[in-house]
Amino acid sequence: MKNITVLTILLFAITFSSFAQEKDINSKKSPEITFEKVIIDYGVITQGSDGTREFVYKNTGKLPLILTNVKSSCGCTVPSWSKTPLNKKKTDKIKVKYNTHKIGNFQKTVTIISNAKNSPVRLTIKGKVIKKEDAKTSPVQEKSLLKN
Repeated sequence: MKNITVLTILLFAITFSSFAQEKDINSKKSPEITFEKVIIDYGVITQGSDGTREFVYKNTGKLPLILTNVKSSCGCTVPSWSKTPLNKKKTDKIKVKYNTHKIGNFQKTVTIISNAKNSPVRLTIKGKVIKKEDAKTSPVQEKSLLKN
């Protein structure tokens, strides 16, 4: 009985160490996702305005990058992304659309799940949505709106 237990433990240890070494070797070749920005600040925007922004990213690894899931922290933020693998040194973008019909400050996250060695990555959008009528009364806010 002791021999079977020792043999089982030994077999498990050998199997586990070979997987660990394989992961180490592959991590050097793995894709890596690098974003130009991980936070986009909308600033002050008017209710009903275009809430779409883009996060640009690059595959800085050696193997093709595959985004398996991109999920937002709530239903008011809708991400869209390419489902095709991204080769090394190539760039692409993730579009994020925030529902600008909701008045007030917002800060939402978008989580990127991929085959990259630095997965998951969390992106943030933030800003403030004001009523259309309020935008017309404040010249400071109008200047801020022109930047977006």
